[in-house]
Amino acid sequence: MQLTVRDAARMLKLSERAVQERIEKGDLPSQCVKGRHFLNRDELVEWATAHGLPVALPAGEAPDQMPALSEALEAGGIVHHLPGRDKDSVLRHLVESMPLPADVDPDFLHSVLMAREALGSTAIGEGIAVPHPRSPILLRVPTALVTLCFLESPIDFGALDGRPVQALFSMISPTTRAHLHLLSMLAFALRDPDFKEAIARRAEAGEILAAARRIEAAAAAGK
Repeated sequence: MQLTVRDAARMLKLSERAVQERIEKGDLPSQCVKGRHFLNRDELVEWATAHGLPVALPAGEAPDQMPALSEALEAGGIVHHLPGRDKDSVLRHLVESMPLPADVDPDFLHSVLMAREALGSTAIGEGIAVPHPRSPILLRVPTALVTLCFLESPIDFGALDGRPVQALFSMISPTTRAHLHLLSMLAFALRDPDFKEAIARRAEAGEILAAARRIEAAAAAGK
């Protein structure tokens, strides 16, 4: 879905001028058509996630039945000591650790994740990466899964801050809408100091899930 600068400003809760300045600096990906800039919605949510910015989906885009981050994390699992010496091998072990439906080919998912990395690193800084398919609908999974893996050894993912990655949040979703919703929820959670601290010290699954539920409850109460 293509967005105007005004649409993007509303989603990012920034002024149109601030969005335009980021585009002109080459910081925010866009396409210029007849002198007007347009942004891809998927790329905008990914960009906001990488920059730690909250992003609001348009009205009607995030109904109550959208998957909760905590539910997707519980379904996808939290793995400690994931092996791997480079991006390719780490992503292969990641795929092997995911509770994939029987009809999802692990080799295909691995190739999709590697193809996404070829477009640009999914590392978002501070030792975290969010590898995911560029087109989630390709996998046709019944429910959303977010698998959090803590690496046995930090791996260079080409992050902008230069820090090696030690934690991966990998997500697969049944629809683009669910994918965007989970990306925005993850970006929101990673702005919470306690959640980030739990990730940094590789806390146990129960503590991380409890932190995610607390953040969701606080967000719901604030609506």
